[in-house]
Amino acid sequence: MPLTATAERPVTDLKGVGTALALKLQRLGISQLQDLFFHLPARYQDRTRLSAMGGLMPSIEAVVEGEVQLCDIQMGRRRALLCRLHDGTGLLTLRFFHFNAAQKNQLAKGARVRCFGEVRPGPAGLEMVHPEYRVLKAGKEEPLEQALTPIYPLTEGVTQSRLRSLILQALEMLGSQPLEELVPEGELKRRNYPALTDAIHYLHKPPVEADQQALLAGTHPAQRRLAFEELLAHNLTLRQARTKIQRYGAPPLKATGRLSRPFLDQLPFQLTGAQLRVAREVARDMNSEQPMLRLIQGDVGSGKTMIAVLAALQSIENGRQAAVMAPTEILAEQHYINFKGWLEPMGLKVCWLAGKVKGKARAAVLEEIESGEGQIIVGTHALFQDDVHFNDLAVVVIDEQHRFGVDQRLSLREKGRKDGTLPHQLIMTATPIPRTLAMSAYADLDCSIIDELPPGRTPVKTLAIDDSRRAEVIERVRQGCSQGKQAYWVCTLIEESEALQCQAAETTATELAEFLPELRIGLIHGRLKPAEKAEIMASFKAHELDLLVATTVIEVGVDVPNSSLMIIENPERLGLSQLHQLRGRVGRGSQESFCVLMYHAPLSRQGRERIAVMRETTDGFRIAERDLELRGPGEVLGTRQTGMMQFRIADLQRDADLMEAVHQCAVHISSESIQAVALGRRWISDAEQYAQV
Repeated sequence: MPLTATAERPVTDLKGVGTALALKLQRLGISQLQDLFFHLPARYQDRTRLSAMGGLMPSIEAVVEGEVQLCDIQMGRRRALLCRLHDGTGLLTLRFFHFNAAQKNQLAKGARVRCFGEVRPGPAGLEMVHPEYRVLKAGKEEPLEQALTPIYPLTEGVTQSRLRSLILQALEMLGSQPLEELVPEGELKRRNYPALTDAIHYLHKPPVEADQQALLAGTHPAQRRLAFEELLAHNLTLRQARTKIQRYGAPPLKATGRLSRPFLDQLPFQLTGAQLRVAREVARDMNSEQPMLRLIQGDVGSGKTMIAVLAALQSIENGRQAAVMAPTEILAEQHYINFKGWLEPMGLKVCWLAGKVKGKARAAVLEEIESGEGQIIVGTHALFQDDVHFNDLAVVVIDEQHRFGVDQRLSLREKGRKDGTLPHQLIMTATPIPRTLAMSAYADLDCSIIDELPPGRTPVKTLAIDDSRRAEVIERVRQGCSQGKQAYWVCTLIEESEALQCQAAETTATELAEFLPELRIGLIHGRLKPAEKAEIMASFKAHELDLLVATTVIEVGVDVPNSSLMIIENPERLGLSQLHQLRGRVGRGSQESFCVLMYHAPLSRQGRERIAVMRETTDGFRIAERDLELRGPGEVLGTRQTGMMQFRIADLQRDADLMEAVHQCAVHISSESIQAVALGRRWISDAEQYAQV
């Protein structure tokens, strides 16, 4: 039998696993024997030694053995079976709320019982509630466990004992056959990692002398060996996706300058050195016969939109179309307004498509897109709906890509498939991604960083103020606005409900209007229609409003250079990257700007740390690193970034130091080799979905 055959056998080959249990195991991601091997314990219990009842303390887990003194049903508010044990050193009560007559008979006076559970204080001394127990046979010595007992992540209908027995059964079927080693032998030796089969056996049955602290922290060499292999599998799968995409080719788009030069000449400012460098990288990629796959990272206000415009113009210079997609209507609308303002005077046609564009207006836009009359199409996820047909799409720009699912990114790319070619892709994000995270989540993309802000920008000063000083903050807003400045007041709530957030913003706007009757106050939130939001933002930008009360809907994309004061209520409820995005709405001009973080005491430790970081730095990459430490990769990348980020064992935060070695190892393995394909099959159940073209 081939070495991989046992690992890839279905779990239904195990004794006692029928259709019903197999379906439950699927909820844990377990369908093959190898999935059981890699379903590692969340923690361990030490059942290798007996504890004397006289030495027990509350809150500890212990194995005890004793003789039943009495066993009776206690009636009261809640019926319970009580069983009193003694071992010569002390007494312990076992309490069962769920029991039957057979259980009561089994625990009769004189029976010898071994049990394991958490010790708790009870009405008549120490007790265990629903411990695991076994009635011992008279005169027969029963050995204790020889290894630490694993505690696995579970799902409804699957118990610890059932899962343990299945994993042991699977390991026995594996026997002495080693699992196929897919990590290069040199890498294993260099890092002093154990063989894969040895690591798996160790983690499911750690010896008594195992370093429990290292196991709990996920830093034991056996765990690190598996984490390394899983990170390598993900990296190679993304590289495989890139290779498949590039095999299709792309339309080479020569940068003629016919449109880009006049566009740059009419701008009232010059591009920064960093913008020019990244623009050259993008232009070079688009002139290639391989599809561009480039991620542009740039801090708030660094000028990523200019790069998007130049990429779109390069496509139009070659008689092709460009699409620009943003995750929210307010950000997409801002892009549309900017592109239209810059490019329509040059005789170019910019179209707008979002979910709220209905009826005849939508039909007209779809016709312009299909006929080719629409040269640049700006919109939301509505761009990849079935009834949208591009005439000749050659470049796709996706802003804030981490807010879209991987499948949505693939869908828009499919719109441009033509004659065996795919469109160029330009991904932009104003959320700086820590390098270790980018190396894993975006291994299929080339990365460019705009690491320079336009001249004349004044760093924003950040203050933290207790909300008991709300009146002082309101007075500060009055003074600033009376001097001709503009301000934002951002409302946040713990509740995810958009309705409650809007309600909070409405209440705050009403209160501020009472305190500040001389100011022109606007209100914007997610429940307003796109046209209403656009009108309010236009009024604020034209300085027809002094103060804008908003929910976090203004997090990205809104550019009002005259705004120089931002109040963020309850900043402790937001992540660092989101706070940084909000703060980026001010300080976009040359005047001194302030961000006031109005927190509610007492702050949690994490809340204090977030506010301290915001006060210390305005460097988006440093903030992103701290955000990764505080919140973890799932939150930093966005909850919708699924698929490639679902790790079984690896932790991008804990295992960040492995990423450089993983990256180097992946470079030396062909992403289409048998080895790479086998790694993907072993670790990523839906690898094919994300490597599809």
